[in-house]
Amino acid sequence: MKVSIVYATIEGQTGKIAGFVSDKARALGHDVDLLDVDDPSKISLADSDAVILAASVHQRRHPRNFEAFLGAESKELSKKKTMLLSVSLSAAFPEGLQEAQEYVLEMKMRTKFEPDRTEVVAGAVRLGEYDYFALQVVRHVVLRDHDYDVQEGTHEFTDWDSLAKQVAQFLE
Repeated sequence: MKVSIVYATIEGQTGKIAGFVSDKARALGHDVDLLDVDDPSKISLADSDAVILAASVHQRRHPRNFEAFLGAESKELSKKKTMLLSVSLSAAFPEGLQEAQEYVLEMKMRTKFEPDRTEVVAGAVRLGEYDYFALQVVRHVVLRDHDYDVQEGTHEFTDWDSLAKQVAQFLE
């Protein structure tokens, strides 16, 4: 099966997730294109049988260029088997899962695109990527009451084993 993985990353974790998904899909015997939405001229879905879309959430929303891509390509995407991976720190904690799912719902309303399957995926803390304001939001809002100090640096909350299983199930 020909699989296109289209992603938008801001701090790098979603790019890492897209690369991981690409490796897993190839290991399962699929022909894979890994496509960054920042370079839309290189994105063609015409030959794809399935499309895995991955984007991070910041300030309650996926990147605007990712949402614009979904809106512009919704007709083509509706002809394919699609999976959305919405990456956020909220998804790392049980009490944040509903909020993470709300981000997806809001995106669906804005883009009018409904993927066949949606997964919320825990992201990462990347200390060196935050300005002062973002650091305060991460520390006092997202990670409130959790036993992790952002001063410790980068920490991945992504459950790689679960993600591998979800991708394998989707590509069956």
